[in-house]
Amino acid sequence: MITNFISEKAKIGKNVQIWHFSYVGDDVEIGDNVKIGSLAHIDYNVKIGADTKIEGQAYLPPLSRIGKNVFIGPAVVLTNDPYPMCDKMIGVTIEDNAVIGARAVIKAGVTVGRNSVVAMGAVVTRDVPENSVVIGSPATIRYTRDEYDKKQRQWKES
Repeated sequence: MITNFISEKAKIGKNVQIWHFSYVGDDVEIGDNVKIGSLAHIDYNVKIGADTKIEGQAYLPPLSRIGKNVFIGPAVVLTNDPYPMCDKMIGVTIEDNAVIGARAVIKAGVTVGRNSVVAMGAVVTRDVPENSVVIGSPATIRYTRDEYDKKQRQWKES
């Protein structure tokens, strides 16, 4: 029984875990220590940095660029066609240490800056500056990454 499709043209780093029924297309580059959840679709010409975790049912279309130590939550959708259906595409860039919450949608051409957080369910239509947290539809800046980290620490200690 076939459980995954991983292209022979994909470059997979060391200690990469790819769970059931996932797709990894041609010319994908995956860094070391990456985890990809079940039913994820990593299309062709996608680059994923080391120590990144991509949860199940995520969709990363062609030209997506994912940095190091990124978390992409379940059912996140990145897009690559700002004016469907068009032959000219542009990918989403998610920089190092970013967190993308469950079911967030990110528009083609958007860059999510280093250390930023996109809340679950957010619809991101514009670039997200470094060290900021965006929430809502359309996503707007609500607070800083430092404030997010403080809330996370408080939650862990409660």
